[in-house]
Amino acid sequence: MLPRKLKQYHVFSDAQSYLGEAKEVALSKIAAKMEEYRGGGMLGPVKVDMGLEGLEIEVTYGGLVVGILRQMGMVRHDGVLLRFNGAYQSDDTGGVTAAELIVRGRHEEIDPGNAKAGEDTEWKVKSTLSYLKWTIGGRVEVEIDLVNCIYIVGGVDRMAEIRAAIGVDSSPLASLISGPNVQVPGLGGFGLDL
Repeated sequence: MLPRKLKQYHVFSDAQSYLGEAKEVALSKIAAKMEEYRGGGMLGPVKVDMGLEGLEIEVTYGGLVVGILRQMGMVRHDGVLLRFNGAYQSDDTGGVTAAELIVRGRHEEIDPGNAKAGEDTEWKVKSTLSYLKWTIGGRVEVEIDLVNCIYIVGGVDRMAEIRAAIGVDSSPLASLISGPNVQVPGLGGFGLDL
């Protein structure tokens, strides 16, 4: 059995297509933040899971990208939406799997590179992320919302018990963003007036 390899991709930013303009995408790593711990009576250290490392993506464009430049300086942590659609194909079966990565964040750095007449140019855009979702073959495989403490892998919400323990449920969090005077569980019946 051969692995499925990326055969083509398409990048969008806030619904603007960058087909033919995005040359390369450094997709975000998903990395656990691990701290080494060794207590008395332990033979050696173990690494303790302390959440996730930060998420980032870097896209290299083949030249001037005014739409991206206009997104610089967003105030909101999730002010820019980027979407990567990839077609992965297995060379033994010929089957194609669609993979979609949706991220939200804001641009941290726009590097227009060197300018030299008659030579190729590149713009590199590094973005720090607060939200990431991988959908593969129509199924959500990973969804991470750093601000709202949501970490779903293969349909399992790995932070549900943590949120419950601190009196936060993911369903009211969506309401906090969209509506005023929301009753938040864990506040003893006092409303949080937004």
